[in-house]
Parts: sequence; structure tokens; C-alpha cells
Amino acid sequence: MAETTLSWDVVPIEKPDDVNVVIGQAHFIKTVDDLHEALAGVSPSLRFGVAFCEASGPRLVRRSGNDPELVDLATRNASALAAGHCFVIFLRDGFPLNVLNPVKAVAEVCAIFCATANPVDVLVAVTARGRGIVGVVDGEPPLGVETDADVVERRSLLRAIGYKL
Repeated sequence: MAETTLSWDVVPIEKPDDVNVVIGQAHFIKTVDDLHEALAGVSPSLRFGVAFCEASGPRLVRRSGNDPELVDLATRNASALAAGHCFVIFLRDGFPLNVLNPVKAVAEVCAIFCATANPVDVLVAVTARGRGIVGVVDGEPPLGVETDADVVERRSLLRAIGYKL
């Protein structure tokens, strides 16, 4: 039996503060096109870029989107991850909450690792076979537990932005 080795990479996601990122895993060459169609159907004002790492065949980073800056950003980050079947979506003028259900409804999507505006580090396992995303570090640890006043403030914000009655 061949010796199996494992190492780890931590890949920080490069992004401006005003951009949200969704990172996931899918399984087919048409993923980038299907994700593009799902995102385009969310809102005419949504700006996005998508990149997908093929895991076989020519093993290209496939890319698409309606905002060249976000397409380039997604492509650079997917290339840095270099993990088979991963996809990276960057969003402007919309939020992950608006796109997660359409993205999850894409038949070839297997998993979503994160959807956030926070700084993100991606944990990548490296073996002789290749690279795979194991998880993400999304944001910073809590500083405490919410008080009753914090609950009122949270719910007021959700009502103000239309997410709670």
C-alpha cells in the first residue's frame, strides 16, 4: 500500500469589505453556467462573479458573471484555493440571504461552506490526490452573550429592514 500523506493550507479570501462571498462545492462542468443563471434570476441589480475549479479533464478554472471586477476576484480566489470542484461567488448590491436558496437549488451543488461579508480563511487539506476544502474560519469569536436589550435591538433591526414583522 502506498504511503498517504496529508498537509494543510490556510487560504485567506481576498475581498473588499463591501463584497459578500459564498464558497461551496459542486460536481460538474456546467456548474459555472448554472450558478450564473441562478444568480442572474435573483435581481436585475445583483452584481456577481463566479469561478469554479474543475477536478478532472482540462482542470480549468471556469468563470462567469455580470461584473468583470467580481469575475476577476472570484477567479483569483478560486485559483488560490485550487481545490477540486470548489466554487467561489462574489456579490455586490445583494446579500447571501437573497441567493442561497437559488444556489442550493442548482442540481450539482453539493455543499455551501460559507456565505458572508466577514474576512474568511479557507482550510484546505492537501493529499497526493489533490486539494479539498475541509472548512472555513468565518469572522471572529464572540465577545459575550446577548442581553435582553440586545434581543430588542436585533429584532428592531430585522423589522426595519423587512425581515421580521
